[in-house]
Amino acid sequence: MKKAALITGGAVRIGKAVALALAERGYDIALHCRNSEKQAVRLAGAVRRAGRDCEVFCCDLSDPAAALELVPAVRRRFPHCRLLINNASVFERGTLRDLSPSSWRRIMAVNLDAPVFLTRAFAAAFRRGHVVNLCDAKAAANFTSHFAYTMSKKALLDFTAMSAAGLGPAVRVNAVAPGLILPSREFGTRDLVRLSAGLPLGRKGTVSDVVSAVLFLEDNPYITGQTVYVDGGMHLL
Repeated sequence: MKKAALITGGAVRIGKAVALALAERGYDIALHCRNSEKQAVRLAGAVRRAGRDCEVFCCDLSDPAAALELVPAVRRRFPHCRLLINNASVFERGTLRDLSPSSWRRIMAVNLDAPVFLTRAFAAAFRRGHVVNLCDAKAAANFTSHFAYTMSKKALLDFTAMSAAGLGPAVRVNAVAPGLILPSREFGTRDLVRLSAGLPLGRKGTVSDVVSAVLFLEDNPYITGQTVYVDGGMHLL
């Protein structure tokens, strides 16, 4: 049976690795991007060389109208889509004192509103399937230096559980919460190695650790409403 996956923010980093892993497993890929169109086109070529179909869908998920058009567009191209990976995210520093209405709306639009309404549209369009939300292990604590970002991920964790309860049995919803995996503009690889030394497992994670968690959730049809922390035990501290 043909199968396909829609991956938001799928052109780079963890999204790219998930796309390649799913393609290797026989999934056609609907690859969403916003600013990474060149990378998305290159990745689509790699997916096609692996023998699977792939199309790039460019839209700004902070625009509610554009987000609402994404799932119908994917359905026309991949009517056999049964997996949604809500991976796109905005990561910005800012405390509550720094917060402005515009920055709050921008972060919440991508990190929370888009997964909520894409999940709703996915369930309506495809009737059955699986949704995996990419959260963050930081949401288990109060990461106040990134106030709006952390709030969005805390809400996404609750949405995962609530939507799993509301959409079953036809649609499963789960989450993966990575910890110290990839460097960012704020935290380089040395920073991640230093910070991870204090974790229960004593090391930083890898992208493949996150990918394997996504595949585990996809493979097990009796799991829903769960969050898998891929963080070396960070959420325990």
